[in-house]
Amino acid sequence: MHPKPISDQPFPSPRPSDRRESGAHRAPVAMDLPSLAVVLRAALSPNPDERKAAEENLNQFQYAPQHLVRLLQIMVDGSYDMTVRQVASIHFKNFVAKNWLPHEPGEPQKISESDKCMVRENILGFIVQVPPLLRAQLGECIKTIIHADYPEQWPSLLQWIKCNLQLQDQQVFGALYVLRVLSRKYEFKSDEERIPLYLIVEETFPHLLSIHNKLAPIANPSVEVADLIKLICKIFWSSIYLEIPKQLFDPTVFNAWMVLFLNILERPVPLEGQPSDPEVRKSWGWWKVKKWTIHILNRLYTRFGDLKLQKPESKAFAQMFQKNYAGKILECHLQLLNVIRTGGYLPDRVINLILQYLSSSIPRNSMYQLLQPQLDIVLFEIIFPLMCFNDNDQKLWNEDPHEYVRKGYDIIEDLYSPRTGAMDFVSELVRKRGKGNLQKFIQFIVEIFRRYDEASAEFKPYRQKDGALLAIGTLCDKLKQTEPYKSELECMLVQHVFTEFTSHVGHLRAKAAWVAGQYAHINFRDQNNFRRAFHLVVSGLHDPQLPVRVDSVFALRSFVEACKDLNEIRPILPQLLDEFFKLMNEVENEDLVFTLETIVDKFGEEMAPYAIGLCQNLAAAFWRCMDTSEAEDEADDSSALAAVGCLRAIGTILESVSRLPHLFVQIEPTLLPIMQRMLTTDGQDVFEEVLEIVSYMTFFSPTISLEMWSLWPLMVDALNDWAIDYFENILVPLDNYISRGTAHFLTCKNPDYQQSLWNILSSIMSDKNIEDTDIEPAPKLIEVVFHNCKGQVDQWVEPYLRITIDRLRRAEKPYLKCLLIQVIADALYYNASLTLGILHKLGVATEVFNIWFQMLQVVKKSGLRANFKREHDKKVCCLGLTSLLGLPADQLSGEAFERVFKATLELLVSFKDQVAESMKQNDVDDDDMDGFEADEEAEEEDESDKEMGVDAEGGDEADSLKLQRLAVEAKAFQLSDEDDDSDDDFTDDEELQSPIDEVDPFIFFVETVQAVQASNPTRFQNLMQTLDFHYQALASGIAQHADQRRIEIEKEKLGITTAQ
Repeated sequence: MHPKPISDQPFPSPRPSDRRESGAHRAPVAMDLPSLAVVLRAALSPNPDERKAAEENLNQFQYAPQHLVRLLQIMVDGSYDMTVRQVASIHFKNFVAKNWLPHEPGEPQKISESDKCMVRENILGFIVQVPPLLRAQLGECIKTIIHADYPEQWPSLLQWIKCNLQLQDQQVFGALYVLRVLSRKYEFKSDEERIPLYLIVEETFPHLLSIHNKLAPIANPSVEVADLIKLICKIFWSSIYLEIPKQLFDPTVFNAWMVLFLNILERPVPLEGQPSDPEVRKSWGWWKVKKWTIHILNRLYTRFGDLKLQKPESKAFAQMFQKNYAGKILECHLQLLNVIRTGGYLPDRVINLILQYLSSSIPRNSMYQLLQPQLDIVLFEIIFPLMCFNDNDQKLWNEDPHEYVRKGYDIIEDLYSPRTGAMDFVSELVRKRGKGNLQKFIQFIVEIFRRYDEASAEFKPYRQKDGALLAIGTLCDKLKQTEPYKSELECMLVQHVFTEFTSHVGHLRAKAAWVAGQYAHINFRDQNNFRRAFHLVVSGLHDPQLPVRVDSVFALRSFVEACKDLNEIRPILPQLLDEFFKLMNEVENEDLVFTLETIVDKFGEEMAPYAIGLCQNLAAAFWRCMDTSEAEDEADDSSALAAVGCLRAIGTILESVSRLPHLFVQIEPTLLPIMQRMLTTDGQDVFEEVLEIVSYMTFFSPTISLEMWSLWPLMVDALNDWAIDYFENILVPLDNYISRGTAHFLTCKNPDYQQSLWNILSSIMSDKNIEDTDIEPAPKLIEVVFHNCKGQVDQWVEPYLRITIDRLRRAEKPYLKCLLIQVIADALYYNASLTLGILHKLGVATEVFNIWFQMLQVVKKSGLRANFKREHDKKVCCLGLTSLLGLPADQLSGEAFERVFKATLELLVSFKDQVAESMKQNDVDDDDMDGFEADEEAEEEDESDKEMGVDAEGGDEADSLKLQRLAVEAKAFQLSDEDDDSDDDFTDDEELQSPIDEVDPFIFFVETVQAVQASNPTRFQNLMQTLDFHYQALASGIAQHADQRRIEIEKEKLGITTAQ
């Protein structure tokens, strides 16, 4: 049933409708096959001009009807050169990925329906005809098409799979390959999106069992048999990952599958054909089958076989699994692990997965009972040897210390590491079954220490000592809490850890540094031992071997955190920083940067003399990390993480010197190239960190330089293109530009920043596809303009009001509605007469004020306001409404005047109460802070054995820095307060620096009313006569409070003058 190659099949002529579907423009006629092959070959030419011409040719014809089909023809036709077929496959894959579905709703199809149909009809059969290199590209295309078209546009797919599963050899492989792609579509789908999977399972799973049962009896199975079984396992994995399909709840059906998996688990891996190279061996087909089987059984056990995790309807399945299979699987796993005792081979990933199963069994009584008889063998003959330094470690240490370091600090490596699995098993054992086991294990470790100490140098068990130190470090949390070990830790460190810092064995020096770091926070009875440990770790920074230096830096972080007396570190600070940057030149490691951040945090402004050098070194390290990351074919996670760490450390340094603005001028040239490059699509992975740096530079610099202004268009372009998720972060620097560089914002015409801001805000606010929560920074930016440019942006009031009211009508989220109403309040405060005139001109004045007053009236069960919850919201509304009161009678009628007056009074009272409550809370917090250092120390002493302290000097500086930090960062993390069920109305306002900070709403209200009284006594008299006793009392109270505020403000001014 091999399909005929497409090249042998006649092509139907494209219909006129196909040409229309393939794009709005008239598409050129596709190249014939020989011409296309020539162009594809030219795309590989060493001559750049030829390559460029070929690429342009391909781009010109890419939308032509049948171009896609002809790429597929060349790709699968064996008569063409393999390099040409490969280029065709890449172009085919990329075009399908990009154009199979339109990107936007309503966008025209770029591939004609007849071309799509021809691809779908032929692509499946070619899976088995092309070599593996091309099969991977075809597989990607099938994945794209399945995700877009199945089941609606490709209903025949399942039938094709089912038919081919019943054929022979290659057709079976092709069907399994496609079924694997199809099942992956539903791997993470739940509920309704998962429904098509049930039919797939029903139609194909019986055939999968049948295929396996034919393959299982084969005496000396080839690796091709393993490939088929591996595909069956992967299909099963994807189908059960989130939930068990209902067909498998049938005990007979499920048992058939468990027989299959247990058979694979128990069956020895064929010896014949196993590669000798360990790297190739772990990826060999039969070991992959074993790995996937264990993976599946672990998933069934942890997700569906745990009675505690299950919904009531699944309890029966969990009980059945626990009763019939969990113990048998444990038995098989223990037999497999036994190979380690005899020096046999198991791939790392297999060991790790088995240890995960064992760790999950520890808390379950029935499983622990099965494990217990063999626990000593498992613990001392399998688990502990896995924790010890081994031949592979030594080989890597000697031959590639950089790779040794990378693997040691790579989170992904931990997933596959037998050592991590062993450490997790020991941790879980002492945590859940500590009684008896902890003592037994520690006695075993102590015995290793004793044998090591007593042996002569040539017979010392160095590797076992390494494993024992790893075990002690792994159990640090348990040992720090448990007597009698807790009180012996300092003695243990002195006797068994400190001595290894001078060992001639490199890996023991590294492990000693790591263990010392784990215990840096204990309560040292003799402070000299803390100092000794600290200086031993520092000495490790000069070690000739790279892994020792890296582990020493990692440990140093804990000692810096735990250090009570910074005078221990001060004298060697320049030397420490020097060693840091030498090391950062050698390795790209995020943990190095963490330690640097800890030092900067600890020393604050004392870092000023080093700030420029630190930023220069970190910037250089950042560029190296980026170069490494880009040079790798696959993303280099460690380099990317280290790059992020460098930027975060730069942010920490800028924060620490925030009260020294002159430094920012000197640091700017170093950071500018990073900001310029990373605010484009090149910086998507570090965008948040870069925006934080831009925020610091625009906030703390004495002035915003023209070079810094050049970043504005980059941020706006990013926001317009792809960075809407970062709008809240972009808001901060844009706010800084407008509020701290107001004159430039208003006068510069090339570029025109006012126009640029309008373009982006109007685009975002009018976009119906953008969620309410993503819009929120837009009204905040309009507010920044109105507050900072009072009297200078009259021409923008109407446009901004138009888009605000338009969005208000569509807004659903209460918080966004509040922000939009506040824009109207800001406009009224900016210019009440102009704003009210515009609202009347637009015919929306009544509508807007009705919405506003209605929102002001809504209260929660607690009696607190449901809208305008923050102090800032209330103040903005008060200023806007008060501005209305100052308008003459011909602009604001007597009835409207009364309505606004009453609403403003009520809001002022609410604002006054909230401010009072907030101050009361601050007083409580201040009282708490008075005892904070002592309390914190006591608490830390309790938790971490009385070691960690707080540097009492510099406390005021630290507090001041925290406030400075708030000034920038709180703006970036402004409270949306979407929790409408919460009765907490007293959320802290962001520390916004705004011209309205200087305006007291009570004084502003009283002065406005007094002006009305003076200019129009009749209007004022009429108002007073209509007010009932309640409102008169409120007005009197607000007048008294305004007087009190005047006195307080004078005192504050006097206090500032005196301080200066």
